[in-house]
Amino acid sequence: MATISSLGVGSGLDSEGIISALMAVERKPITLLTQATTDIKTQLSSIGKMQSLVATMRDKASAISSATLWGQTKLTSADATVVTGSSSNGAAAGRYSVTVQALAASQTATSTIFASSSSTLNEGTLTLELGAWSGTTFTAKSGSSPVNITIGAGETDLASIRDKINAAGAGVTATIVSDANGARLSLRSDATGEENGFRVTATETTDDGVANTGLSALGYDAAVASPMTLNQSAANALATINGISVESTSNTFAEVAGGISLTVGKVSATAVEVTVEDDNDAVTTAINDFVSAFNELANYIKDQTKYNEESKTGGPLQGDRTVIGLQWQLRGVINQASSASSSWSMLSEVGIQMKADGTLGVTSSKLDAALENPDELRKLLATDGADSGSSGFMDRFKDLGNTVLGSDGSLETLQQSLNGRVERNDDRQAQMEDRLTRTEARIRAQYEALDTSMAKLNALSSYVTQQLASLSNG
Repeated sequence: MATISSLGVGSGLDSEGIISALMAVERKPITLLTQATTDIKTQLSSIGKMQSLVATMRDKASAISSATLWGQTKLTSADATVVTGSSSNGAAAGRYSVTVQALAASQTATSTIFASSSSTLNEGTLTLELGAWSGTTFTAKSGSSPVNITIGAGETDLASIRDKINAAGAGVTATIVSDANGARLSLRSDATGEENGFRVTATETTDDGVANTGLSALGYDAAVASPMTLNQSAANALATINGISVESTSNTFAEVAGGISLTVGKVSATAVEVTVEDDNDAVTTAINDFVSAFNELANYIKDQTKYNEESKTGGPLQGDRTVIGLQWQLRGVINQASSASSSWSMLSEVGIQMKADGTLGVTSSKLDAALENPDELRKLLATDGADSGSSGFMDRFKDLGNTVLGSDGSLETLQQSLNGRVERNDDRQAQMEDRLTRTEARIRAQYEALDTSMAKLNALSSYVTQQLASLSNG
């Protein structure tokens, strides 16, 4: 008998269709496992987003608990073109009347005119010293040493001398200013203030005997007739603050009052009012940031656990005890009174209250009133007490976030449990796929045997029919 090459040919049955239908029934448990795995991965995605939202809420609560938030001050100036400034935490509130007599200046000196920047002088040494001029008396700057700059062969052109000065790090910058008349070398001290003036001594290797030519043309000394011209003397900034004369080597008067620094921008004989006051805006912003983070988390939990009546479907985390527990923990922090402050015990008393939908709202008028007593408000929000009852509300939220997100935290534990279920489902699917492969092979073998048997029977039937027909004809 010839081998059956196409299943069902021998029997006349749709064997492939029958086997496919049978295997579809056998595959239903795998289909259910696949759907279950998809659902679990959706839950894992939801848990991951929730962990991120909890972390954000915790961080916003930590920001309110931070000591750097409280005691911040802000400085405002009636004329920022004349004076601006900054105030650090703990700076004393106050008002300051500021007038500016002079801005800080750098010393500037300029050489005589040369034909161009490529004009050559001669070899030698330039010695630059930083210090203060008092008339013709020069006093070296404390901690500063003279810098010797050697001008050798091939370095005597004006441009090369400029580059050598700038590379020396002597506290003086050289530039070349050119116009229709020629080129001039300009020297300017890098820093402002009287102590940052400079003196330049030029020593020629071969003295040409003329002070105004060669390398000696770049010397400057107020005590003698100098080839270089003084354009600007080094000077301190001068101001008057509340009638007190003050000066600074720069235009910034650092720590001119406790925690307060002022920067002057122009001379003004007219007094400018500068005010330093508590920066309640920073606390208000931090509280609003926390409320936004809390509400985003609360709304996400509600969305993930809700039941849709129309579609008859639930959220990915509907009924999950861990998530419902977190929801109650968040509300529990709000509802438990705190003994941290002697003025208030509940957040609602300072304008932060829970609404009917489980989110928080802020009543600005109440919060502004509470900010009039910042020490007690800080206690109510930020105190790290011995227990929950004596701790501030933001400290509680911070602790709750750390607990939930910790290695043994509820969300981490739930995530690990879900990942374990995915792994087990994958293992079961692999086992079932192996079993289905064997089952299909067994069914296919049975139908192949049926095909062979039916083919033989069909052949026998045809033979018998032929023989009977022959007998009838005989």
